[in-house]
Amino acid sequence: MVTREAWLTKLFNAYLAGPGNALLALFHQTAENPKEPWADFIVMQVLVALLIVALLVVLRRGLSVDKPGKIQHIFEVIREFINEQAHDQVGHDSGRHTLIFTTLFIFILTANLIGIIPGFVSPTQCHYVTAGCAFLAFLYYNIAGLRKNGLWKYTKHFMGPVWWLAPLMLPIEIVSHLARPLSLTIRLFANMYAGEKVMLAFLGLTYLVIPSVFMGLHVFVAFLQAYIFVLLTMIYVGGAVAEEH
Repeated sequence: MVTREAWLTKLFNAYLAGPGNALLALFHQTAENPKEPWADFIVMQVLVALLIVALLVVLRRGLSVDKPGKIQHIFEVIREFINEQAHDQVGHDSGRHTLIFTTLFIFILTANLIGIIPGFVSPTQCHYVTAGCAFLAFLYYNIAGLRKNGLWKYTKHFMGPVWWLAPLMLPIEIVSHLARPLSLTIRLFANMYAGEKVMLAFLGLTYLVIPSVFMGLHVFVAFLQAYIFVLLTMIYVGGAVAEEH
């Protein structure tokens, strides 16, 4: 899936092959090459998670009401933006869902952008990563709907506005909902994979002006895809927690 091999992955395979094989064994999996159990998308996800945790530790230590730092300003802008979007899509009860929206946005955005750094690759170029994010969104909005409305009222969402349409609407709604994680997976994966391909193609032609243009485009796509993914998740949550009138 990924067109570049990260140098960090080589280090993991050189010095942490044993733990990598042990980790795969926990899920009853084995690597094709036991000497290289670590794949780029796994190592890059670990790196993204560690970067986010480290950033949050720095942020927490420097939190200030009177003199907020640059990192605090950035996170406050992100949180305010997510709050506004969530309120528009979910409604007055959006506050309880803001944490998952913010987490998804920061993780996907960081994973999208890390590929710009020489020697690293974006884990969202791999469909396993985007499928994991999509499955989390799918699981969350269904659980949120069940918790808000209960099993019967939530099931009624799938049956249409009148009872005699239920035999037709129920299979349509089930297929529609099952297609949502597939759509989220392919959209994010395809855009990041294509962006990486284009950037590498022009990087091989020249190392000056043209790659800079496409790197800027890559940054724009990274932000846009993170936003679209989270926006669709908000819409799904909003539909799941909506009350019948």
